[in-house]
Amino acid sequence: MNIQYKDKNIEIERGKTIAENFKEEIEKSEYTVVGAIYNNEYVDLNEKIDEDGKIELLDISTKEGLRTYRRTLIFIFAKALRKIFPDNRATVNYQMANTIYCDIGDIEVTEEIVEELNKQMRKIVEKDLPITKITMNREEAEEFFEKNHTKRGLLQFELKSNKKIYMNFCEDYFNYCYGIMANRTGVIKTFNVVKYDKGLIIRYPSIEEPNKLPSLMQNKKLKWAFDEYNEIHKILGTNAVYMLNEAVKQKTIKDVIMVDEALHEKKISDIADRVAENRNIKMILIAGPSSSGKTTFAQRLGIQLRINKIKPVTISVDNYFVERKDTPKDENGKYNFEAIEAIDLKLFNEHLTKLLAGEEVEIPQFDFLEGTKKYKGNKLRLKEDEVLVIEGIHCLNDRLTSSIPKDQKFKIYISALTVLNMDRYTKVSSSDVRLIRRIVRDYQFRGYKAKHTIDGWASVTKGEVENIFPFQEDADVIFNTSLIYELGVLKGLATPMLKEITKDETEYAEAGRLLGILKYIRSIPASEVPTNSLLKEFVGGGDFKY
Repeated sequence: MNIQYKDKNIEIERGKTIAENFKEEIEKSEYTVVGAIYNNEYVDLNEKIDEDGKIELLDISTKEGLRTYRRTLIFIFAKALRKIFPDNRATVNYQMANTIYCDIGDIEVTEEIVEELNKQMRKIVEKDLPITKITMNREEAEEFFEKNHTKRGLLQFELKSNKKIYMNFCEDYFNYCYGIMANRTGVIKTFNVVKYDKGLIIRYPSIEEPNKLPSLMQNKKLKWAFDEYNEIHKILGTNAVYMLNEAVKQKTIKDVIMVDEALHEKKISDIADRVAENRNIKMILIAGPSSSGKTTFAQRLGIQLRINKIKPVTISVDNYFVERKDTPKDENGKYNFEAIEAIDLKLFNEHLTKLLAGEEVEIPQFDFLEGTKKYKGNKLRLKEDEVLVIEGIHCLNDRLTSSIPKDQKFKIYISALTVLNMDRYTKVSSSDVRLIRRIVRDYQFRGYKAKHTIDGWASVTKGEVENIFPFQEDADVIFNTSLIYELGVLKGLATPMLKEITKDETEYAEAGRLLGILKYIRSIPASEVPTNSLLKEFVGGGDFKY
């Protein structure tokens, strides 16, 4: 058989697995190989090669490679936990900066428990046990679930079209992880479990440094934001996909939507009240990763500020880019418009200082075609009852507003911090929700197809890691823009967009992965979404201008 690998064509034996055919390449890889892309589909290393095509090995310096590593690590954690507490059920609550936060039910987490977990996980890794995916038809699976009194992987039954039900086995432990897995436990070498707050966190490597654990960041504010939403939706019984699906089936989803939207309104109102209580605040700075809903949030915050007799005045950082010839370049020689050095910090701070002193300034308008600032008479003077509202990726970085005293600034970090779980061990990624939001918005309002959005997503997230995430704990408040029901609405719009990507396109693998998430979620009509919702920024038909 003819297979293209890297820049050469090789002949291999039909019917052997990828692991067997690429044994030498896997062993010599600089970083741990945990999966592959075979003819533009994500597959595990036990996949048999039965047709000509192209193969790319996935190591943990790639996004899907790291996701696979993380899935397998959670699988090993669950197996180890079951050995220590056979009747206990842990829950993966959320991910934060290369850590997975978990609780283990009613059991108080102690240092002794954590030490034993690390010991048991190391044993599983050292044994280098095979992990095998078993395929069952629906009848066989029903018998299996009944015999084993388990709900692990039960969500697969939600789809009547699922003729095959899968389960991952390692010795006598089994689970289903909604994505490809490493084929052996021995490859999961770099990890650590530590006690954290009332639960524990599982640490794993980063894409930037795949062979070691990054420094442990506390992320206390981010954790609080996750915890708040997680507890609310646990109480409401809507923090898992099957629960949401049940609400759709029972036609109670409208109640879920109204509660979620009311929570947003309350949080925005609370933020506006905090600003009103401190009259030293002259500037509100808003930052967050792509597709967080910053535009709608800023406008809804503006309404709440007006109720508090404060008038918001918006300034766009985009008008303060340096001249094109002075724009920094990245490692590939391309202009890096996301670097803070791409902003004319001197002029921006001069204007801010004058505005806060009550002076008038002329705001430039940046001409992106010519790469220069132009002045067209847009003059501004800040009144006593007005406050500046500035939104941009660098707004949490004090370098952007270095001339302004800290007590005059109020920083807001916003992001879609998703608390929805597929099951106890599989959390829907916040990054995936933002990507699906962006696919829908780009397609409807910017004329970009899903292929284009997926292709550029790695660059977008790289900029976030460099320019936004390091400063999120510096925010005065974190606002969670996620809506527990939103994937049900986005599904109906995103699915046909993702299905336009054909198997001969490299983005097909990522499209298939996203479709694999969405297929388990019941659709919710976009007409159910209130017109002032943050979600309308992506699906359209909202009250605000974008």
